[in-house]
Amino acid sequence: MKLKVERTILLKALAHIQSVAEKRNTIPILANVLIEAQNGHMTLTATDMEIAIVESIPAEALENGSVTAPASVLYEIVRKLPDTAQIELTHTHEDMPLSLRAGKYATSLNVLNVDEFPSMTSGDFPHQFNIPTETLKKLIEQTRFAISTEETRYYLNGIYLHIMETSEGSKKLCAAATDGHRLARVESAMPEGSENIPGIIIPRKTVYEVYKLLEEANDIIKLSVSDTRIQFKFGDITLTSKLIDGTFPEYERVIPKNNTKILRVGKQDFATAVARVAAISMERSKPVKLSLDNNSLILSASSVDQGNAKEELDETQVQYDGGPLEIGFQARYLNDITDQIDSQVEFILADNSAPTIVRDVDDMSALYVLMPMRV
Repeated sequence: MKLKVERTILLKALAHIQSVAEKRNTIPILANVLIEAQNGHMTLTATDMEIAIVESIPAEALENGSVTAPASVLYEIVRKLPDTAQIELTHTHEDMPLSLRAGKYATSLNVLNVDEFPSMTSGDFPHQFNIPTETLKKLIEQTRFAISTEETRYYLNGIYLHIMETSEGSKKLCAAATDGHRLARVESAMPEGSENIPGIIIPRKTVYEVYKLLEEANDIIKLSVSDTRIQFKFGDITLTSKLIDGTFPEYERVIPKNNTKILRVGKQDFATAVARVAAISMERSKPVKLSLDNNSLILSASSVDQGNAKEELDETQVQYDGGPLEIGFQARYLNDITDQIDSQVEFILADNSAPTIVRDVDDMSALYVLMPMRV
């Protein structure tokens, strides 16, 4: 194999690839990137056996062939080369190292046999549909914060993508995530071709890798789904992932139906007040208390070691006429939700022990449920 490629093009591809390659080296070949040269382009592949990413970039293929090389080492070398460098990669025999030259710089990298590199991109995907990049970005952005990191309940370690029938009889594409303390659900128009997809759980690592690729993606992403895998196509990049083999809980049961007390408050006023009040205590178990009365909201927090803090929002900032109520929430959970809201936050409450619904007044496609803490 012999090829020439521009440094900026190769660096961008390696940045995508190397974050997927397995760095723990439990299986040495998984730390490598598969490089293939053929007919005017170069293909790079990395996998950790849960995710595989393939990217094709333009290159001058002087001699077709393939080789594997350490992904993170190759990335670091290319990253430190001059922006204008032309990189030449040469591999003459399977027992020989990979030679890299750029101007007066030269190095060689140990390789592993191409035949050992696993493939997980083949197979059938019976459900295929296109989704706007901005739609997929929103589904991820407004739910990923609620993904559980508790490995014992592995079926919560991802985003649940599914089709939901609304009360009006229409169907929506929905993403949901929960860690047992809060729930995030976002709905969007159902793309043509997605109506029969099974409910699937996309793993946390896949969610974050896809989200990074969305920053540079074209307007439309092609999704392909089977019972066990999902595939995303972003132009010249294809990411394939295993799905979490588990059953996502029937989250609709935890969405309260009879909450009647409505609090509306400006997002910025509320978020900054929460941050100032919560600064008194770094203890995660300590809640921020919301004391509500007609068109009045007092936020407060206390710490045995640090002291007390409170801030009042008045009728120019608050709309509420549900009568006196005191309820506590973890500050970080409040901030995670308000970060998803643009202008005005709506809390739909019942009492100080029941789940609370949180919504964006200007965007009813997203719904959040937050469990209160004892105050």
